Amino acid sequence: MWPAILRDPSTMPTPMRTMLDRLLRWMGAEAPGSAEALNSRYDAQTVAIMERVLRPDSNCIDVGCHFGAVLDHMLRLAPRGRHYAFEPLPGLFVNLRGKYGKRNVSLHQAALAETAGETTFNHVVDNPGFSGIKRRAYDKPDERVVEIRVKLERLDDVVPADVPIRLVKIDVEGAELGVLAGGAATFARTRPFVIFEHGLGASEFYGTRPEQVHDFFTGVGLEVSLMEDWLSGGPPLSRAGLVEQFDQRLNFYFLAHPEPAGAAR
Repeated sequence: MWPAILRDPSTMPTPMRTMLDRLLRWMGAEAPGSAEALNSRYDAQTVAIMERVLRPDSNCIDVGCHFGAVLDHMLRLAPRGRHYAFEPLPGLFVNLRGKYGKRNVSLHQAALAETAGETTFNHVVDNPGFSGIKRRAYDKPDERVVEIRVKLERLDDVVPADVPIRLVKIDVEGAELGVLAGGAATFARTRPFVIFEHGLGASEFYGTRPEQVHDFFTGVGLEVSLMEDWLSGGPPLSRAGLVEQFDQRLNFYFLAHPEPAGAAR
């Protein structure tokens, strides 16, 4: 049994929490509130939400497809759907094209943003999941970062106006507000479920605050919840509630949704 302070390491002073994380990594364990433990929990919640809301013909969007872990579940649960996947890193995109080239997936070697064009992209060589349009905070101070040029697309320019979208996953290391702004018409028209990352250590490098994110979603008719709360029938987060989650680093993955908790399926 974990002592109370270890069950919620967010209550610890930052230096103590850092020392605990390092000690547990050395021991091969994870603190219940560590980033590793949270990511494992978010992964399970993501799959649970997809299993609840997707139908065989649902259409989905994977922004920041990486190795295709979430896209695999989209194809499993919605084999007759039309899916869109975006990955700007050339090496990862080549792998995706080899894996999904003959599936019902529209693959795009591009980052999504508010404005189409081209931009510098920071490739974190040993931890590509941290790569992004802007440099963010990294766990290791000596990360090797290589600047490359990537294409920028707007989601509204890619998804046809007659295609209903059921679910979107956004994992773009802080650039989520640009993705949303470039797809505002799609989100307003289709009101999909949106599983998205938004947290300190990344989003502030884009000048993005949770108030902006919450206002965007309410503006297109979506509520925002913790994934576990939606799955268990809990209430959505208020604007102030999302701010608290962000500023206190309580959670960094959330669900925007058109239907009350437990209503889907």
